Amino acid sequence: MLLRTDPFRDLDRLFEQFNGTSSRPAAMHVDAERDGDTFYVYFDLPGVDPDSIDVTVERNVLQVRAERRRRTKDNAETVISERPMGVFSRQLFLGDTLDTDKLQAAYDNGVLTLEIPVSDRAKPRRITIESGTSGRRQIKG
Repeated sequence: MLLRTDPFRDLDRLFEQFNGTSSRPAAMHVDAERDGDTFYVYFDLPGVDPDSIDVTVERNVLQVRAERRRRTKDNAETVISERPMGVFSRQLFLGDTLDTDKLQAAYDNGVLTLEIPVSDRAKPRRITIESGTSGRRQIKG
């Protein structure tokens, strides 16, 4: 048998439930890293149905929305209910140097992973310089 010992736990749970409504989504935890010419963004979404995840990019704004619903059995009595449920949302502002047309998303073990490559125009490149007397030449650095 599980017993509750914290008298304020119900107030915390009530606050979390109101935080995760569709009108006011709760935030989700995120990590981001760059590995060479690719950015990886990781969102923690344990227990979320992959069909409820929505990833959109408009201009340079990436938005991730997901919903976690409580799974209940017909005749089961809830004894403890602490896991946050409801709608989760997060917006990230992406730089112009990322190629959002090639963004890839995968969901595995409760983690949504976004892979965003750096655009070709943002990668270093060699510039040819013209000289007035001898024509074109490359500067080697």
